[in-house]
Amino acid sequence: MKASGVGLPSASGKRAEAQGHQRFERQGLALTVLFVGAFLAPLDYFIVNLALPAIHTGLDASDAQLQLIVSAYASAYAVLLITGGRLGDLFGRRRMFMAGMAGFVVASALCGFAPNGHVLVIARIVQGMAASVMAPQVLATVRAVVPLHQQTRVMGFYGFVFGLASIVGQLGGGALITYRPFGLDWRAIFLINIPVGILAFVGAWKFVPENQPDTREGVDLKGVALLSLVLMLLIYPMTHGREAGWPWWTFAMFALAAPALAAFVAIERRVERSGGSPLVDLQLFRNPAFSTGLVIAFLFYCNSAFFLTYGIYLQTGLHWTPLQSGLAIMPFALGFVAGPLTSPAVVRQIGAHVLTLGFSMMAAGFSVTGWAATHEPLGTLFYAGLVFAGVGQGLVLPSIMRIVLGEVEPAKAGLASGVVTSTLQIGSAFGTAAISGAFFGALSTHASAAGYAYAFQRSLAINAVLMVVCIALSVTLVRHQQRAYRRTIKTA
Repeated sequence: MKASGVGLPSASGKRAEAQGHQRFERQGLALTVLFVGAFLAPLDYFIVNLALPAIHTGLDASDAQLQLIVSAYASAYAVLLITGGRLGDLFGRRRMFMAGMAGFVVASALCGFAPNGHVLVIARIVQGMAASVMAPQVLATVRAVVPLHQQTRVMGFYGFVFGLASIVGQLGGGALITYRPFGLDWRAIFLINIPVGILAFVGAWKFVPENQPDTREGVDLKGVALLSLVLMLLIYPMTHGREAGWPWWTFAMFALAAPALAAFVAIERRVERSGGSPLVDLQLFRNPAFSTGLVIAFLFYCNSAFFLTYGIYLQTGLHWTPLQSGLAIMPFALGFVAGPLTSPAVVRQIGAHVLTLGFSMMAAGFSVTGWAATHEPLGTLFYAGLVFAGVGQGLVLPSIMRIVLGEVEPAKAGLASGVVTSTLQIGSAFGTAAISGAFFGALSTHASAAGYAYAFQRSLAINAVLMVVCIALSVTLVRHQQRAYRRTIKTA
């Protein structure tokens, strides 16, 4: 059964979509420009990790500042994604993409020329905010202006670009620090964004079609403030709690998130009843396929802890260099890149069951690598499991995006894109906090290489269990879509 259950757009939405199709198909470079934006946002998360020792030396940055250089970007990005997506729906997705790209370039320059750790942290926050405006417009534009029969192929390329960002981030970061192009040190990882971003800005202006509603509505500022507060109360303690030793304020923030969420829902309902335009259309969550897809997205991205635990296992447990560790992620990353390129052919054969296949491959791959870590460390089985899990991840990422976004009409694609991407980021933060906690909990005070291997095995076992849960949920999602498809046929 092919993916179905796509929301039906309004008449004006159909006209806008048809116009978008004509312009988009005439401009072959439009997707390339958009995918540069899709590439830069995750790249600047991955590339910084291997540069932290050099930043520590170059700026005499404190340990707290080093942690914030990573987490401040991720937090600002995750907190504002939904708002960024909604701004694209209201004011035009090309316009917001270009605004986000311009902000990203300026913030990258501020990062590259930062005189101290404090300025670098502030610049990273600005960079994350800009990325949150830029990134949702990519998926929203694809959903709104790419014909449905081409979306599987296009989303496959999106997954390929995302996987490529992880490779370039790991290898590129290590290479830039090691080889110091133009005599630059760690600053090169930020300054390289400037020419790339400028080209993408000009390309968006020339090639990307604008798509926006016929009538422009105001921004729900109360909704923006409350939703940002909810996400901050969740994400900040998840990204900082483990390093701080889970002090009382982390649990206080988690507790305050519930009443803040209740207040946000009440505000959104009030705006909707008064005839206004709420920040988040709560009707979306009444679609079982959309809601199930969000749960799957959350659990799926909990496996982001893999990158952290694998790097610690190699660098601290086995004493590998950053560049060696970057090379060691290649089997997983190559699978991550290959998976999206094969996903269109797989979808033609098994439809939405591609999710079940991808999660099965991830569960099996993580299990094999985890077993091999304590029995055949860094041998054939170890890396074969990583390749298998990487291909599974590459199949799942574009498919979950396509299926969930397919449940909404194009006019709300920006909001839905922000919701899905924000859910992924929350899952990443939660998984990193919880699974890395299990990893460090398995280590003794003076752990040997074997001790780190055991801790790494435990973290992969948790990942595998989460993927098994996703297998069950993906079967439920397909059933929801099949029922929706049958209802559509009966009423057509």
